[in-house]
Amino acid sequence: MEIDNQNNWDSYVDWKNRPAINNRHGGLLAASFVLGVEVLENLAFLANASNLVLYMSEYMYFSPSKSANSVTNFMGTAFLLALLGGFLSDAFFTTYYIYLISALIEFLGLVILTIQARSSSLKPQKCDLNMPCEQVHGAQAAMLFIGLYLVALGVGGIKGSLAPHGAEQFDESTPRGRKHRSTFFNYFVFCLSFGALIAVTFVVWIEDNKGWQWGFGISTFAIFLSIPMFLSGSSFYRNKIPRGSPLTTISKVIIAAVLNSSSNSSKNSSTVIASMTSSPSPPVPTSKSIETAPSRSLSFLNRAVSDTPACGALKCTVQQVEEVKIVMKLFPIFACTIMLNCCLAQLNTFSVHQAASMNTQVGSLKVPPASLPVFPVVFIMILAPVYDHFIIPFARRVTKTEMGISHLQRIGIGLFLSIVAMGIAALVEIKRKRVATDSGLIDSAQPLPITFFWIAFQYLFLGSADLFVLAGLLEFCFSEAPVSMRSLATSLSWASLAIGYYLSSVIVSIVNRVTGISTNKPWLAGRNLNHYHLDRFYWLMCILSALNFMHYLFWATKYKYTSVTSRR
Repeated sequence: MEIDNQNNWDSYVDWKNRPAINNRHGGLLAASFVLGVEVLENLAFLANASNLVLYMSEYMYFSPSKSANSVTNFMGTAFLLALLGGFLSDAFFTTYYIYLISALIEFLGLVILTIQARSSSLKPQKCDLNMPCEQVHGAQAAMLFIGLYLVALGVGGIKGSLAPHGAEQFDESTPRGRKHRSTFFNYFVFCLSFGALIAVTFVVWIEDNKGWQWGFGISTFAIFLSIPMFLSGSSFYRNKIPRGSPLTTISKVIIAAVLNSSSNSSKNSSTVIASMTSSPSPPVPTSKSIETAPSRSLSFLNRAVSDTPACGALKCTVQQVEEVKIVMKLFPIFACTIMLNCCLAQLNTFSVHQAASMNTQVGSLKVPPASLPVFPVVFIMILAPVYDHFIIPFARRVTKTEMGISHLQRIGIGLFLSIVAMGIAALVEIKRKRVATDSGLIDSAQPLPITFFWIAFQYLFLGSADLFVLAGLLEFCFSEAPVSMRSLATSLSWASLAIGYYLSSVIVSIVNRVTGISTNKPWLAGRNLNHYHLDRFYWLMCILSALNFMHYLFWATKYKYTSVTSRR
């Protein structure tokens, strides 16, 4: 970590609320504790989420559709609550305290689920031929959903605070600090994948073979262990001082711009600008260079700067207006990543069904289709260090720039790979159905004489796309957003994941409704996958991804970086 002329980190404190010292707090050592915690945190979350649909159907006796909806709602809620975690980190607490509070909430939820899984009196009675299955209800259902949504609340808080907490440990005013921060985001995704790898292999096997009480117990122990691991880095962390609600600033600027009259606003804006240019007031400490006059972009917001606002509480500074503009410019980029996450949702649904219809034998080992998420996880774990240690240094030498590959270029590469992935998925499905037809198994439930490793190709490209987009979007939102809004902005990456999963369900429903009306045979309906037109659906996703990529290029080429990182 490079040392500047000042002894203290401006606007940062240590865990005892004392000024953070620049040669004692922050840096790679502090961030390494965050990376270790991320392994345990994601293990605890995905160990149950990846297999939860079976628990809901086989032990709580939900129907397949209700089980799937319950899991989707749980996952979506957890990721959307990252926005709450990010907001609270920026507004009232530090990322340090939000993580600790959230981890304790998740721990409490997992304890409840572990107790319920262990006690037969807290679950529905086992059913057989003489006793019909009865879906969980009453106090038992209340215990189940209280536990689940405490976990979702905890996960949301952790997702909204842990990544920005790690990124805050680096000095973005130096090239070395910015490079270390970029490395941190790459390895954050690596650690996230490492936790997922343990979850979808070892813990899922434990749940299937030893019982769900052991699976929930491992998750409980993992999140509990993450707390002392996180606390052990306390003396090394630097924590950003909260600056109040970012949503208040955003709302105030937008409302002021709407209410202030155009004529008065123009006149008073000029007066304010002239006054500030001749005698600027000391700006609030920030890593961004906020201009003393409103920029021309999103000029309708400039009306918020007025000596005579419609209401005294709506008086806005130029800096506040410019910060809101920065946040609003992030939204088109964020919106363009939703389609990728919609494609990723197919890896947990149709791709698993495809693999289940194929030969999953590897030597003497029969691989369960539900273990297919291992493919993208392993690909990401291989690609992350390769990208950081080989691709980026090479790109820096070629481009003669500090970053080598910019945030937006990285996101663009990921979105392009998603197009390729969907095209490959369509071609593999065509091959799979051709094998089914040629072997006379089109109406059979027997495994087809084709190895499930063909499915690995679409996992390879989508896993690579996920690494490029997730790590790129996390770093882009963090580095571009105003310091006072960084945790909230970074949480958009997780919100994109949640919206993408919801959008996938919407697209499937629309496709079935439209094709059902036009052909009387929906593309994606029935029990036999061989009668699906899954290849056409994948081509549709490929086309939508291509249109989304062109939409992204429009916004990416118009975007002007505000961070120091990207101007160099």
